[in-house]
Amino acid sequence: MKVLKFGGTSVGSVESILSLKEIVEKQTQPVIVVVSALGGITDKLISTSLLAVKGDSTYKSEFNAMVKRHHDMIDTIITDTDKRVQLFNTVDKMLEELSSIYHGVYLIHDLSPKTQDAIVSYGERISSNIVAKLIDGAQWFDSREFIKTEKKHGKHFLNSEVTNHLVHQTFNHIPKVSLVPGFISRDNNTGETTNLGRGGSDYTASIIAAALDAEQLEIWTDVDGFMTADPKVIHTAYTINELSYVEAMELCNFGAKVIYPPTIYPVCIKNIPILVKNTFNPEGEGSIIKKKIVNDTKVIKGISSISGTTLITVTGLSMVGVIGVNRRIFTALADNGISVFMVSQASSENSTSIGVKDSDSAEAIRVLDHEFAKEIATGAMFPMHAESGLATIAIVGENMKHTPGIAGKLFGTLGRSGISVIACAQGASETNISFVVDSKYLRKSLNVIHDSFFLSEYKVLNLFICGVGTVGGHLIEQIASQYEELKANSCLKLNVVGISSSHKAIYNREGLNLSDYRKQLNSSPESDSKKLCEEIINMNIFNSVFVDCTASKDIADLYQTFIEHNISIVAANKIAASSDYDSYTNLKQTALARGVKFRYETNVGAGLPIIGTINDLKNSGDKILKIEAVLSGTLNFIFNEISAEVPFSETVKRAKEQGYSEPDPRIDLSGKDVIRKLVILTREAGYKVEQDDVNKNLFVPDSFFKGTIEDFWNNLPSLDADFEKRRKKLETEGKHWRFVAKMDHGNTSVSLEAVDQKHPFYGLEGSNNIVMLTTERYKEYPMLIQGYGAGAGVTAAGVFANIMSIANI
Repeated sequence: MKVLKFGGTSVGSVESILSLKEIVEKQTQPVIVVVSALGGITDKLISTSLLAVKGDSTYKSEFNAMVKRHHDMIDTIITDTDKRVQLFNTVDKMLEELSSIYHGVYLIHDLSPKTQDAIVSYGERISSNIVAKLIDGAQWFDSREFIKTEKKHGKHFLNSEVTNHLVHQTFNHIPKVSLVPGFISRDNNTGETTNLGRGGSDYTASIIAAALDAEQLEIWTDVDGFMTADPKVIHTAYTINELSYVEAMELCNFGAKVIYPPTIYPVCIKNIPILVKNTFNPEGEGSIIKKKIVNDTKVIKGISSISGTTLITVTGLSMVGVIGVNRRIFTALADNGISVFMVSQASSENSTSIGVKDSDSAEAIRVLDHEFAKEIATGAMFPMHAESGLATIAIVGENMKHTPGIAGKLFGTLGRSGISVIACAQGASETNISFVVDSKYLRKSLNVIHDSFFLSEYKVLNLFICGVGTVGGHLIEQIASQYEELKANSCLKLNVVGISSSHKAIYNREGLNLSDYRKQLNSSPESDSKKLCEEIINMNIFNSVFVDCTASKDIADLYQTFIEHNISIVAANKIAASSDYDSYTNLKQTALARGVKFRYETNVGAGLPIIGTINDLKNSGDKILKIEAVLSGTLNFIFNEISAEVPFSETVKRAKEQGYSEPDPRIDLSGKDVIRKLVILTREAGYKVEQDDVNKNLFVPDSFFKGTIEDFWNNLPSLDADFEKRRKKLETEGKHWRFVAKMDHGNTSVSLEAVDQKHPFYGLEGSNNIVMLTTERYKEYPMLIQGYGAGAGVTAAGVFANIMSIANI
């Protein structure tokens, strides 16, 4: 035989209760069916009693609503007239009793625990009678006749010996279908109606299954089984098909509300498997809980959490080496009915921290302050210290004990995400690592752990993309086109959770639809850099990367704040890395300390691996002696395009039109862009340099960089004649112009130079860049890096590569 338990949601609607009927009637062997009250009815019974005890007459309308709900259910699902009449007689008799109890509570303004227990019992009693009448041939049994409790420390506990005897006696001959109300019981001494606690219907089913040595216990609920994490928080959470009793117990104790925790023990002792299935998806595989899992390769099975945690610290010098302090702590709390779900003790023994529910914290502090009143008075111990607003998280898996380094990986992962662990605990069995964090980091903690421990199907990187111009626009297109490919072949999900332009911004922590982001931006509220910063930090999202595709100083000024909040940076924007040296080093040092990344490869050479190569050389022990480079794709394009037919002013226009130059070409022509790039490379090579240290030999008069951009375009043709004269001379000498950036042992300069055919820079075509590195290893034959150094597409690709380097860490 089997025992099937159906929760409140499984009997809460016409659809679910008819699904229950179908599930039960498909069973081929005798079954005992345990049912809860209709969904929400137990809460309604309690809230109505609280209205009555206050003398609030509105309790009557609440009671009438419950009557109507049960009547409507009967009218809808019981089609046989005789059965319906019989059922109404049974149910209405109980409802009349309940009405009388409420009226008494209303009149005398008293609601004792005994009366409250009697009131809540009606939910299961009524629902089980309805289901018994719905299922053909079902026989109803009153669980109060065989589930017996006894009172200890003011609470009702199961009397296992008496209960097991009565269960055997009651089900000596098991009908095809037996219907039993869950949750409710009776005091073995007084005969008063009691209950097994909220969630006790699971416990009822487990008690019966264990007593009768059932083949299996089935828990039918509104989820597909145990999940790797709370799917309301982690949308990539999935069902755990198999888990051990220990794993299930640990997950239940730490907030996984799939099964009432005491349920597991009775069937575990008898080695009876528990199958958890979804009433609304009966074809789903569900979760099976049993003693041993074969071919179990998962290091951790799931993540669970308890919000509303208070951490109470008992501390004092008198605790060191004194035997019995912890006994006093836990005895005092137990005697007052306070449950402790986590304990963390310093090895010095001078403090013990305990985790309790927020609702128990005030009483726990009072009890402990009273217990240690003498020690506190003498100063040997301190008054209890409580910290609320916390959450407790547990990672669970029996295979953790066979895998070294799990705790290290866990806390390293949290640290890189900027999450501080306030307290932690791990038993010697190594099946559970529990830790406490600030509750504001609960969602972030769960997501980053789920992702990092490969419980998620995909590794997720959450991107904030700032700038939707040529580079930003191309980047978004590239991400959209590669999205499915990366998911399928790299198990990587690039989740764009924010996009901003110069005046607008959109956000969605679940991921934006990239197909119409410009339309979304246009209809979004006005934004600025301050609002952008606040919104991103307040989202507090895990594995987050800020991608800057602008040339804005205001945006670059946000980097330090983002890194301090453990948000990695990928920057096409050169301003931060070329800013004052102290700011540059502070950014890098903070990123290193925080365990996040600051990537800016595209600051120099677009998609060319220049910065990465310099860092590889330096990190491997080489020393960069000299850098010679053509670093402006724009200027190289201009000086390759200039000819007798194409004057200087026209080449600048072409560079702008074809997307090679900055939005304002004066940045390129002034050499500022090259100076920034040279400063960045020099710093990466290990030298301290500021932009003002660069010796500048420019080719456009300073007057052209003053005034408006319109003035610049109007005046630019006046330079054409002089450039043409110089160009002809250069042509007769067989030379080409190249705007060269140099670093020689830390000394830096930029200048327009004429190079002959023997020089490596002579044949540089189009908008290409070239970098020549002379190092201690590459002294006789310098290293050359050459390729496209400008263009939105290749720059966006370089930014994309930086994002991927963070994803692949």
